[in-house]
Amino acid sequence: MRVGCHAVRTVARVSAAGEITAAQRIMLVHAHPDDETIGTGATMARYAAAGAHVTLVTCTLGEEGEIHVPELTGLAAGAADQLGGYRIAELDAACAALGVTDHRFLGGAGRFRDSGMMGLPTNDHPRAFWQADLDVAAGLLLDVIREVRPQVLVTYDPNGLYGHPDHIQAHRVAMRAHQLAGDLAPAKVYWTAVPRSALAAGMEAFARSSDNPFAGIDNVDDLPFGCPDSEIAARIDAEKFAEAKLAAIRVHATQIPPTSWLYSLAGDPTGQSLGVEHYRLAMGEKGPGNGPNGWEEDLFAGLDVAMTSPAGA
Repeated sequence: MRVGCHAVRTVARVSAAGEITAAQRIMLVHAHPDDETIGTGATMARYAAAGAHVTLVTCTLGEEGEIHVPELTGLAAGAADQLGGYRIAELDAACAALGVTDHRFLGGAGRFRDSGMMGLPTNDHPRAFWQADLDVAAGLLLDVIREVRPQVLVTYDPNGLYGHPDHIQAHRVAMRAHQLAGDLAPAKVYWTAVPRSALAAGMEAFARSSDNPFAGIDNVDDLPFGCPDSEIAARIDAEKFAEAKLAAIRVHATQIPPTSWLYSLAGDPTGQSLGVEHYRLAMGEKGPGNGPNGWEEDLFAGLDVAMTSPAGA
């Protein structure tokens, strides 16, 4: 059944014994703090508000991230190396803005370290997520799957959307955990995606912007990401939660500067609002969809799962 959007935040229901009782359960596996907000924030907020149990698993603390707050540059990996700890607080605040109450770090905070961009010496750090034993990391995620029993799992595509080693590893770990889960495996697995039509619209809209994320690129096919519209399975319209996503973006201040193109997108110059997110269906049966592309409007579409009612309804 289709999930409606509720403006009132609800808390996912848990029994006195600690058992998760929400009918709809969705798990998202992301690489670093802020990835959850940029790629899936509106989706998370929509389902959390509708009473679904939303579980976010973040694989690293993001220790190698850039720092866009001048007074915090001393936290950098090459200095005090405390950025990861600071980003825990940013992630907590982002989850609060999105209404997400169930967040875990894979294996616990600090078990795996941010690997940095592909090809850097940080890839070889002994705790780098890129170096993690696949079955060990997948086993840790499997423990969460067994506890939560989500019907829907969301992660990245095999290229990690744009080639970051931690995104690629998050994909591998999530897919391996799904394989190991057997009868408890989520019925549907989605990969985050950006339709090429949206990228083309963005390139045109930002062409004259001082903060053009597409600067130097003339053809959408030259971008390191982008999915043919024909491969998109779901379009989640969570426009009512665009402000919640924007609030979560703001609290990831070390990673997202005030001049970021994301704030321009909040003004909707491309026709693709912050509140609209797209997905490819990697595993499971596609449910009914609408519109000219037949895209699903609900990640639970086609599943025999009743809509979860808001607490107190």
